[in-house]
Amino acid sequence: MTSAPAIGFEYRPSPGYRRVLTVVAGLAVLALLLSALTWWMKILLSPVVLVAAVRTIRPITQSSVSAAGWGADDSWTLHMTSHDDLPATLGSFRVLGALVLLRLKTAQHGTHSLLLAPDNSDADIRRRLRMRLATLQPEASSARA
Repeated sequence: MTSAPAIGFEYRPSPGYRRVLTVVAGLAVLALLLSALTWWMKILLSPVVLVAAVRTIRPITQSSVSAAGWGADDSWTLHMTSHDDLPATLGSFRVLGALVLLRLKTAQHGTHSLLLAPDNSDADIRRRLRMRLATLQPEASSARA
């Protein structure tokens, strides 16, 4: 079997994911306001929900990764916004329809989650990633057994 070619892509956070999280946070506040709690509990808990939503959305919108690459030798490299190139390892991945979620670990900056969706990446890149990640599936499933 010939080795798989290297895959490289620029990364920017998905604006659609941010919008979905914002809508979910708004619905959570609406559910809280329509609940049977007393009015002072509603006023007290609404900011808590909003702060939790902001703390969840902020890291997604301020990713320090600007590009990623998967070499033919199965090595990952992350290009950071500070123009550093860091070696990384694939911690885990999930493929959900057209979405690809990668969790990459670096020694210097910890774990980075990259969500590749139709609004922030090319369909061909996602297809190539899905195909190459599918070759890792048998190894992962046999390790769990």
